[in-house]
Amino acid sequence: MPDERRNPESLLTPPRDSGSSGPPEKIVQPPGEEEFGEMLESSLQARAVQEGETVRGTIVAIGPDVAFVDIGGKSEASIDVAELKDPEGDIEVEVGETIEAVVVSAEGGLTLSRKLARGAVTRQQIVEAFRAGLPVEGRVEKSNKGGYEVRIAGQRAFCPISQIDKLRVTDPAVHEGKLYTFRIIEYKDGGKNIVVSRRALLEEEEKQKAEETRKKIVPGAVLAGRVVSVREFGAFVDLGGVQGLLHISEMGWARVSDPSEIVRPGDEITVKVLRVDGEKGKIALGLKQLLPDPWSKVGETYAVGQVHPGRIVRVQDFGAFIELQPGIEALAHVSTFPPTGTPDGWKRTIHSGKNGMFEILSIDLDRKRIGVAMLEEGSARASATTDRPSPADEGAVPHSVPPPGRKHHPRIEPGARLAGKVEKHESYGVFVFLAPGRTGLMPASESGMERGADLKKAFPVGSEIEVVILEIDPSGKRIRLSHRAALEADEKAETRHYAQRAGRQESFGSLGEKLRAALSARRK
Repeated sequence: MPDERRNPESLLTPPRDSGSSGPPEKIVQPPGEEEFGEMLESSLQARAVQEGETVRGTIVAIGPDVAFVDIGGKSEASIDVAELKDPEGDIEVEVGETIEAVVVSAEGGLTLSRKLARGAVTRQQIVEAFRAGLPVEGRVEKSNKGGYEVRIAGQRAFCPISQIDKLRVTDPAVHEGKLYTFRIIEYKDGGKNIVVSRRALLEEEEKQKAEETRKKIVPGAVLAGRVVSVREFGAFVDLGGVQGLLHISEMGWARVSDPSEIVRPGDEITVKVLRVDGEKGKIALGLKQLLPDPWSKVGETYAVGQVHPGRIVRVQDFGAFIELQPGIEALAHVSTFPPTGTPDGWKRTIHSGKNGMFEILSIDLDRKRIGVAMLEEGSARASATTDRPSPADEGAVPHSVPPPGRKHHPRIEPGARLAGKVEKHESYGVFVFLAPGRTGLMPASESGMERGADLKKAFPVGSEIEVVILEIDPSGKRIRLSHRAALEADEKAETRHYAQRAGRQESFGSLGEKLRAALSARRK
């Protein structure tokens, strides 16, 4: 044993390594030198005890390196302060507390230990450790069917695979050759059948840490943790004896389909506490909250009227969600798709994974919502992003006529005539789809049909109809249409065309008559 156990002065001398960056020693102001001398002498004249015996005693003094324990009567023993520290290096007991330990030496005074060191353990000490529940050190030699073979002071022990760690590993060999601390949970046949558990000690350590950890777990706290398990809905993270759930939706700003692509069991990660439900014992954690939020730059990147590429990520009954960039999704509402005349017919025109061009219809930064409309492939609007002038061409007059092969859609403004698709019928008229996100109302009086006519039969849903825009309210959301105006315009055009043709025929007839009259006069 170190000489300091027999030298009271060493107990009063602080550690020489004053530049250590570790946690400060928890040193209780020691008694005077004379008192330590008396304690030491008392330990030298201790009552007769045997090595390997388990004793209970009260801590009476704590020095920098050694603590004294009163084990009854005039018997006092010493124990290394290192054995009284927790994994963080803090002393976990105070003067006056009772501890249980094993006598590891009775020569020159009683020396105690709460952990039987490898290589200094006798068979009797192993029995005492089993009875007292004290931890022992052992080396994992090899894995076998159902567990591991462990050597403790030359004796063979068995550790079931479920007891080697809290987490099940895919490769059992990762524990081979490791020196661990175990608890003997079964001792039979005079030591021929010894079963040990490392997991039991790990769980006890967790329980000790849990109380302190719970004080730190508050909404907004950023904590380090270890991934315990990964499920299809997220991952459970150990924060130090307390587990929280990192839901799949909180793993990243971009949509995550498989949590195992983000974290794996055993990963050390840093998370943010989102919510704590003390009654239900539930803790919600977040990972993406520690990363830059892409929505913080949406106002700079997107604007209403712009056209951006996107990818359909999922289709719902009310519309399709579009990923504009990782972490930024928009909604193309069902009303923005051209009517097809069949229920949910619009769904057959799209599918998850399809890429396309989308026009920004609305942006709500507070609610983190963007409304978009999918543009028809090959249309001039869908190709708008590729036709933007380069910096060198800025100021040039844009082409008013779309390139060949691209479809041109007239501007939606009063007086414009364009073709739309019947979207739905109401008692007061027909709604006509004009363009993505733009639907107008054709009142029954503007249908060009007689009063009481069956508009549903005349204009089936999904059929094309020619209309003229009569008016648009200032908000641009209410558009009044007229099919009658389109019919009247057609009639006027036909009448004008007929009149022009008739005029030309009349002119040719008069000239012929004049020629015949002239010829007749000559003959005379």
